Amino acid sequence: MWAGGVGSPRRGVAPAPTDDLFARKLRQPARPPLTPHTFEPRQPRGPLLRSGSDAGEARPPTPASPRARAHSHEEASRPAAAPTRLFTDPLALLGLPAEEPEPAFPPVLEPRWFAHYDVQSLLFDWAPRSRGAGSHAEASSGTPAAAEDQVASSDLLLGAPGFVSELGGEGELGLGGTVSPPVPPALPNAAVSVLEEPQSRTSAYSLEHADFGAGYYRKYFYGKEHQNFFGLDEALGPVAVSLRREEKETSGGGTLHSYRVIIRTTKLRTLRGTISEDALPPGPPRGLSPRKLLEYVAPRLSPTCLRLGSASPKVPRTLLTLDEQVLSFQRKVGILYCRAGQGSEEEMYNNQEAGAAFTQFLTLLGDVVRLKGFDSYRAQLDTKTDSTGTHSLYTTYQDHEIMFHVSTMLPYTPNNQQQLLRKRHIGNDIVTIVFQEPGSKPFCPSSIRSHFQHVFLVVRAHAPCTPHTTYRVAVSRTQDTPAFGPALPPGGGPFAANADFRAFLLAKALNGEQAAGHARQFHAMATRTRQQYLQDLATNEVTTTSLDSASRFGLPSLGGRRRVPPRGPGAELQAAGALAWGVRAAPGARVAAGAEAGGPDSAETPCLLGISAEALVLVAPRDGRVVFNCACRDVLAWTFSEQQLDLYHGRGEAITLRLDGAPGQAVGEIVARLQLVSRGCETRELALPRDGQGRLGFQVDAEGFITHVERFTFAETAGLRPGARLLRVCGQTLPSLGADAAAQLLRSAPKVCVTVLPPDESGRPRRSFSELYTLSLQEPSRRGAPEPAQDEAPGVVLLPTTMQLLRLCLQDGGSPPGPGDLAEERTEFLHSQSAPSPRSSLSDEAPVLPNTTPDLLLATTAKPSAPETPPSQDEPGSSGGQEDEGDPAPALRASFLPRTLSLQNSISRRQPIPESGDPKGAAKPDTEPEPGSLSEKVSHLESLLRKLQEDLQKEKADRAALEEEVRSLRHNNRRLQAESESAATRLLLASKQLGAPSTDVA
Repeated sequence: MWAGGVGSPRRGVAPAPTDDLFARKLRQPARPPLTPHTFEPRQPRGPLLRSGSDAGEARPPTPASPRARAHSHEEASRPAAAPTRLFTDPLALLGLPAEEPEPAFPPVLEPRWFAHYDVQSLLFDWAPRSRGAGSHAEASSGTPAAAEDQVASSDLLLGAPGFVSELGGEGELGLGGTVSPPVPPALPNAAVSVLEEPQSRTSAYSLEHADFGAGYYRKYFYGKEHQNFFGLDEALGPVAVSLRREEKETSGGGTLHSYRVIIRTTKLRTLRGTISEDALPPGPPRGLSPRKLLEYVAPRLSPTCLRLGSASPKVPRTLLTLDEQVLSFQRKVGILYCRAGQGSEEEMYNNQEAGAAFTQFLTLLGDVVRLKGFDSYRAQLDTKTDSTGTHSLYTTYQDHEIMFHVSTMLPYTPNNQQQLLRKRHIGNDIVTIVFQEPGSKPFCPSSIRSHFQHVFLVVRAHAPCTPHTTYRVAVSRTQDTPAFGPALPPGGGPFAANADFRAFLLAKALNGEQAAGHARQFHAMATRTRQQYLQDLATNEVTTTSLDSASRFGLPSLGGRRRVPPRGPGAELQAAGALAWGVRAAPGARVAAGAEAGGPDSAETPCLLGISAEALVLVAPRDGRVVFNCACRDVLAWTFSEQQLDLYHGRGEAITLRLDGAPGQAVGEIVARLQLVSRGCETRELALPRDGQGRLGFQVDAEGFITHVERFTFAETAGLRPGARLLRVCGQTLPSLGADAAAQLLRSAPKVCVTVLPPDESGRPRRSFSELYTLSLQEPSRRGAPEPAQDEAPGVVLLPTTMQLLRLCLQDGGSPPGPGDLAEERTEFLHSQSAPSPRSSLSDEAPVLPNTTPDLLLATTAKPSAPETPPSQDEPGSSGGQEDEGDPAPALRASFLPRTLSLQNSISRRQPIPESGDPKGAAKPDTEPEPGSLSEKVSHLESLLRKLQEDLQKEKADRAALEEEVRSLRHNNRRLQAESESAATRLLLASKQLGAPSTDVA
């Protein structure tokens, strides 16, 4: 009735005012136009954006309503209002702190050239994220499995809410997901701690989640001249700072000054490291003041709150206790006994006697000790009155004392289902071993009612008390406990009942307790204890000396000296600690276009790259864990562009690092650092076309080493040489391809693009330390039975010393390495003689990958025989080989010797072979026999060795005869002296009896 009428609220004359609420409602102007972002499809936003009541999840586009379609003509005439974002995080609605999005490139802690001592220092943050729900528990758990996988079950273990089950085959969490466990000498990611010093793997199973950098104060500060400052910062709370200036003599005779710094806050991560004076602003001759140093190293720390610590001996002792509270070498582990048909907590606690299978397991695990009078670690057991039992189980492993709380050895209380005397000890143990006899029910961790038991190791025996006894293992841990090693094999076993299983189980128990320290409950306890220590130091152990009036770090030996000028650009890169860069890392190498060969850019992980003189690590700051590590001696090569670097390591594996900032700046710094701390080099990218017959013109072995390059081919023109190593073929790394797939690519690809690692300066292929270590372990099996010499000594067996001499004499001619080369090499590996690998003929379409794996492939050229020099003890002769002109054949070497025992310089000095066709001093053909088979060379070397041994025996005999003659002469001299003294005495007595003057007799 209002359509165009007088009473229409949209048209006509305005009506008179009225008190009718209904009329006033109708007379209001038209409702505001509907904004387009309400009913139209939403623009793509971040995953945590919220508008109105929308929770931020992705929804399908909402079709326009009839009302919106009715007002479409009005909206078309009006400018669209910009959508307002009311909330940036859904947690803000609940009053929780907003979770900031993860940055694309993690920020690097200032100052830029601070050399971190360990991984904990790399993760140090002045304003760490709050430990809210889902922040630490999910990040530190290190479990990539989904929720349904975390409650997996088996015949050993049942899944339970709040627990994560490990049934075997999980592997190690690394860069890009789960990776296979590392092979010695490589360390697991969770075992990497100290970066400034070498951290070697001394046993098959490493200790993980241990903060070995906590000994930094004891090693570099305690008992030495240093300064401690304590205070209460408004933002950080109680803090403790330790500073020390030290000097080191360089190899060039100069002096290098640096500052060691420790900054402790209430957080459990401590900043430890060193900064060189060359990286600091210029200062006075005697060094910077503590205030100037802290303003540069710790800009977020208020210098006005710090006071100099007192000179009381309590201060260094308290700092030692504060730093080393995370280090404990005494552990207690509970053991529950589950008989066949049992499964509940009460049934396990009420077993009075141990069965035969349980006794066999305990005997394998440790030693039964008498508690009364026991003077080692007792783990709260009574060693005086036997109130906690008469015996217990005790053992040691990797410098740790372990006392087991065995349920059947603790006191038993009749008519008490809970067995509180037993549960009092086992219920307070963090790690519990549940031993199951055959036929036991699966263990359920939710059946154990305890606040301290976080890790359960379920062990089931198979065929106990027989020669074929084996064990299977499953692990259950709380969700806020990070994953720990050693990794379980698929199916959890079986493990033979031997020392290796004992070491595996003990390492698993120690690592489980150390990993449980990152859980919320124990993390909060450690934080409170740390805060109390810092509060006591800042309140009771300070003086009135402020940071401004504190003395400088001058050393007595620096009086009157001027500060040494900087060593030039790049001097800060020579620090021993870990320098850090913010990167995005992904496994595998990238192609030239910048996209990953095996996946999208979404697989990249924001990481902190730390490179020290000993190790290279990638640390995920959000998770607080190491996702990749390798020793610097395992770095093979790198390929880089302006903002990307492909790093090859180990056995040819690769990772890709993408950097931010000015093009080429960060990449240049990383490459310069790698050149200082590793033996790697830059790779070469080669495009190798085929010739008219479809051949590539080179041959490789199964490991990717170039064994032969045909003359006058495209491969030789491109720069491919024998001894080079293929790292990538057609954009894919060799370890990811495998030998068969690589051979197929080399045969079928119309144009082969390869990434090549050139040989070293002496022409030998480059290998990582891990590869050489593996070859050294395989050397006895590779050497095989010794070959007897035939001609001169038909019945003599080749001795190990002869084999070493044989390797040296059969090497290709070349000048011996100088002292500089020896100083550069960390380890020198000499290579033994092995049978040459079969090669395909040059008429084949593509190189063939043989089954044999030669250790070193060196191409030799046709040269006349070297002149034979007379053998001696210091310089034995070397025999050269003759080969046909134009047919280079690789010589194979495979052996491992440390550089300190290098026979290449102490026993044999190789003669350089001239390049001319008729070398000066070459022996005549009739004077030097033609090098024939290996037996002839062995026979010749055996004769040389026997001659050397005979000369040595003769020299020893002559020396023994000479020493015997000297002893005889000394004996005769003493006898004559005694006889002369006796004669003089007799003459003196005779002269006195005759009355003659004694002077005349004398």
